[in-house]
Amino acid sequence: MSHFLDRLGYFTQERETYSDGHGRVTREDRTWEEGYRQRWQHDKIVRSTHGVNCTGSCSWKIYVKGGIVTWETQQTDYPRTRPDLPNHEPRGCSRGASYSWYMYSANRVKYPMVRGRLLRAWREARKLLGPVEAWASIVESPRATKDYKSRRGLGGFVRSSWDEANEIIASANVYTIRRHGPDRVVGFSPIPAMSMVSYAAGSRYLSLIGGVCMSFYDWYCDLPPASPQTWGEQTDVPESADWYNSTFIMAWGSNVPQTRAPDAHFFTEVRYKGAKIVSITPDYAEVSKLGDLWLHPKQGTDAALAMAMGHVILKEFHLDQPSAYFQDYARRYTDLPMLVKLVKRDGRYVPDRFLRATDFSDKLAQANNPDWKTVAIDERSGNVVVPNGSIGFRWGQTDGKWNLEEKEAGGGEAKLSLSLIDRRDDAVPVAFPYFGGIVTENFTHNEQGNDILLRNVPVKKLQLAEGEILVASVFDLLVANYGIDRGLGGGNVASTYEQDIPYTPAWQQTITGVNAVDVITVARQFADNADKTQGKSMVIIGAAMNHWYHCDMNYRGIINMLVMCGCVGKSGGGWAHYVGQEKLRPQTGWTALAFALDWHRPPRQMNSTSFFYAHTDQWRYEKLAISEILSPLADPKEYTGSLIDFNVRAERMGWLPSAPQLQTNPIQVVKDAQSAGMDPKDYVVKSLKDGKLRLACEDPDNPANFPRNLFVWRSNLLGSSGKGHEYFLKHLLGTKHGVQGKELGGFGGVKPEEVTWREDAPEGKLDLLVTLDFRMSTTCLYSDIVLPTATWYEKNDLNTSDMHPFIHPLSAAVDPAWEAKSDWDIYKGFAKKFSEVCVGHLGVEKELVLTPLMHDTPGELAQALDVKEWKKGECELVPGKTAPAMTVIERDYPNTYKKFTALGPLMAKVGNGGKGIAWNTEHEVKLLGELNYAVTDEGVSKGLPRIETDIDASEVILMLAPETNGEVAVKAWEALSKITGREHAHLARPKEDEKLRFRDLQAQPRKIISSPTWSGIESEKVSYNAGWTNINELIPWRTLTGRQQFYQDHKWMLGFGEGLCVYRPPIDLKTVHPILGQKDNGNPEVVLNFITPHQKWGIHSTYTDNLLMLTLSRGGPIVWLSEDDASKAGIVDNDWIELYNVNGAIAARAVVSQRVLPGMCMMYHAQEKTINTPGSEITGTRGGIHNSVTRIVTKPTHMIGGYAQLSYGFNYYGTIGTNRDEFVVARKMKKVDWMDEPAAPELAEGVKS
Repeated sequence: MSHFLDRLGYFTQERETYSDGHGRVTREDRTWEEGYRQRWQHDKIVRSTHGVNCTGSCSWKIYVKGGIVTWETQQTDYPRTRPDLPNHEPRGCSRGASYSWYMYSANRVKYPMVRGRLLRAWREARKLLGPVEAWASIVESPRATKDYKSRRGLGGFVRSSWDEANEIIASANVYTIRRHGPDRVVGFSPIPAMSMVSYAAGSRYLSLIGGVCMSFYDWYCDLPPASPQTWGEQTDVPESADWYNSTFIMAWGSNVPQTRAPDAHFFTEVRYKGAKIVSITPDYAEVSKLGDLWLHPKQGTDAALAMAMGHVILKEFHLDQPSAYFQDYARRYTDLPMLVKLVKRDGRYVPDRFLRATDFSDKLAQANNPDWKTVAIDERSGNVVVPNGSIGFRWGQTDGKWNLEEKEAGGGEAKLSLSLIDRRDDAVPVAFPYFGGIVTENFTHNEQGNDILLRNVPVKKLQLAEGEILVASVFDLLVANYGIDRGLGGGNVASTYEQDIPYTPAWQQTITGVNAVDVITVARQFADNADKTQGKSMVIIGAAMNHWYHCDMNYRGIINMLVMCGCVGKSGGGWAHYVGQEKLRPQTGWTALAFALDWHRPPRQMNSTSFFYAHTDQWRYEKLAISEILSPLADPKEYTGSLIDFNVRAERMGWLPSAPQLQTNPIQVVKDAQSAGMDPKDYVVKSLKDGKLRLACEDPDNPANFPRNLFVWRSNLLGSSGKGHEYFLKHLLGTKHGVQGKELGGFGGVKPEEVTWREDAPEGKLDLLVTLDFRMSTTCLYSDIVLPTATWYEKNDLNTSDMHPFIHPLSAAVDPAWEAKSDWDIYKGFAKKFSEVCVGHLGVEKELVLTPLMHDTPGELAQALDVKEWKKGECELVPGKTAPAMTVIERDYPNTYKKFTALGPLMAKVGNGGKGIAWNTEHEVKLLGELNYAVTDEGVSKGLPRIETDIDASEVILMLAPETNGEVAVKAWEALSKITGREHAHLARPKEDEKLRFRDLQAQPRKIISSPTWSGIESEKVSYNAGWTNINELIPWRTLTGRQQFYQDHKWMLGFGEGLCVYRPPIDLKTVHPILGQKDNGNPEVVLNFITPHQKWGIHSTYTDNLLMLTLSRGGPIVWLSEDDASKAGIVDNDWIELYNVNGAIAARAVVSQRVLPGMCMMYHAQEKTINTPGSEITGTRGGIHNSVTRIVTKPTHMIGGYAQLSYGFNYYGTIGTNRDEFVVARKMKKVDWMDEPAAPELAEGVKS
């Protein structure tokens, strides 16, 4: 008002001047300026971070004013690094700086929302029935279920209450467990490192009721199977600060400045020290301009390039002028000295399995696990010896010989011989598979006249129990595989780099397009640098190469180079693979909480790729034949069937997990066993053999085997990672979809052998989809119930990364807005309501749990010498050996809530552990009881430590984990010492008294403590680098040989031609030609390879709907393509285009750019169809997401289990969700339909709240 009066009296004001009239005094009110002055005032600053799976794990200042988060800025109080290293800060990027926009945006989920049709049916049923009976009346009615399932994704949400939503969810869970089994309740949430407690909330609830926790790294295709194959470890990598210690870096498929923004300064700063940088990307990415040299191979051909570099390194640094450092490293830390049997097949010698102690008549004096002890030749004596360290020494042996000391099992010194060339009995032609001549459309092949290459290899004759055989060392097989002439005669080997023979630089040029001279130069400099610096050559890799079907070959080709050069385990060297926020550092403290190991063991866990392949019925559309990927050296009669058949065989043999597990409710199975007067395990063995019981995987389209309830939290499953998005919509959800292709039955395709084929494919398998999110994502839009969860600034949690050694808190700077709750409180609410609702339906129940043959357990010693299937009568069904392990679990369902909110008795009785070692935790449990207080209420949890709040849960993790509790770290190292026979506790003893608490982390980021969970150490003298403890502490890698493995000898690995690394071209998924030219819109069409890299305007789908980030890009879905391809299709920049194939379609804007190679297009992962997306001319539905044109395709070698490092582990080894072999048809859209007309009345019909 005073400002208004000032304006009215403006012309009558007294005007006083000063400075000779240059200034004038005014007396008007200036309170209007306070809004500007107070813009940057705040009440408090709180430390938090972002749980967004970007690897950054950056500490942020969250500014709060009047109970509202106003903005965020980067924290600058990280502990200093060493004087010779740059500091970690500042850490952050534009995405993190825009997060608070979400908290008060229109896209925020504010209240519990339920699909209108479902809510109406529920309320009607509840008028007459109890909650469980009400749910039964809905899902047992085909009309009622179709009524709401068919409307998924079409809007129609109605606001509900927490009580009502919890009751629906609890009732659905209780009904499903009672009727079908607890393994029909599943949950998907990714990357626990980004918010550990939030993940643990859901997984703990699921594990307590017997539900299934779904994997994520393999499903995302983030982590390569080549890592477990080589090291028995899944992607342990150096911290980003170690880049600064390198002197030669290859950035291979990793766009560091774009996707690793907080850490990119280490990459750029090391150049000022003189480090050489080589960038390898098919497109001119941001990282390309930072390299001293840019190599741009054709996408999908990286293995050919890596093999050619390996050819140069082997020839020059191992054969012509051997590096003493490389040879010593190879002898001590790799499988290169190990002996391999050669067997005759079709008149040719072929490499078979590793020679073992058991092959000798006296078993070389090895009584314990002789089947699992590999052998080599001692260079000094020439005798065959059993070196320490192979997996046979790890299990069942108490003399501490699982180590990498240069000794043999008898205790004598042993210097292993790499090659047999100087002690050979003969040189014989050995057959190697060749795939480079396969004709794949849109890729260049290199025909060599045969798909089998015979190359001479030095061999030795040995007398075994079976008679005389020929053996070769892995080193000699490797050199022959690389095609290097050693003067042994024979063909298919090269003496110069100019010869067009696999795998010379000249050979690769025809495939990759990279100049052979550049390949020779880079390989030579890379190896020379490693030789002079003892391993300081590094390769930084991104997910790009892991998304190809034959990704193993891409990775193994590069890993081979690093191991040949002695770089792994060396500071400044090694394999730096970064994708998501992979490293959950306090892992063993977290698993106890997350999977309710304090109450029940084992939990149910499932490999997501196999699960979704089966239950979205993508297997029904499979066109990739086994014959297309089988080795030319394999017997086709031993590898019959389709991809789903191999998955079923793997599940039957216990190699992979199953979900659901048995066709019969596992609770009923135990009851039936008791009625038969039999032990449940004996009953199941008998019933599986006589056919009374079936595994659910054998008939995934049987309603008895459907997954029924699915929880999604901390994830955008349907809008981001869901390969085969349209198949999810059609078969799992039963709603409108864009699938264009026909099933196998529709075109006479070959149907599976092991799986029941049902002519009518089911649609709408899921009864209930529940999503927890803070924003209305694509997954929310397709859900039945959407619950508002707290943002990263509204809850307390823990966060770690592989990029730096700190552990961060997420802190509740403000209370959750509207009716949002933290994930911990939401699942605690489920547990409470479940405990109430289950009374009268579920009590104390026993059920049978099937578990695969797990890595880092004795179960990984299953079938050592061959693959035999009990189903075919080739062996007995032995649980935990030739079939899944079987355990009877007793669940007290009415006490689920009490168990959820207390630390169970098993932590004190059994203890804790991880990765094959265990330790006592009684003291930690006692301390937690004092810290969190003990439960005082009567019941099963009385006297146990409380876990009521998210901070309580954080303290459990911090107390139990060796990485955050020095006392536990010492115990863990001592436990490992009992197996290795070496003292390791010195690595943690200086921090034995250190115990990190949640409030400590809020004060300042804290470094973790060195633990045996990880293969690097945290030290003020050395940056974290994977493999450091293997090299310096002589701890074996967790592989068959105990060493880094070039050779993979499992029968299926050999059968599919991947015993050694080879080049394999992309596969033909046959998704374009059936639709090419069939749906003409008058515009030209062009066929392109479809690539989905990570972007700089979002982290996966997060931020792609954030207004601040949208202003930095084009504000909606875009696809990049080359100028050449755009010209062919008549497309200009910013045109609306459509990409499509038989899987579905995408509508987006075109970005026409010189940076993209002809023949490919790029759509950044992940852009949803919720922002600025028109309808598709092909499907008649809105747009599509990037995964609308993809489909899951599994690989049999990823299904192997029970075989040392090739054994299942949650997010460790299993089938993966590749998608880059996919091709699409691209064309300009004729009509852009925004689909903004009102929906038909029957679609909009809902319910009044």
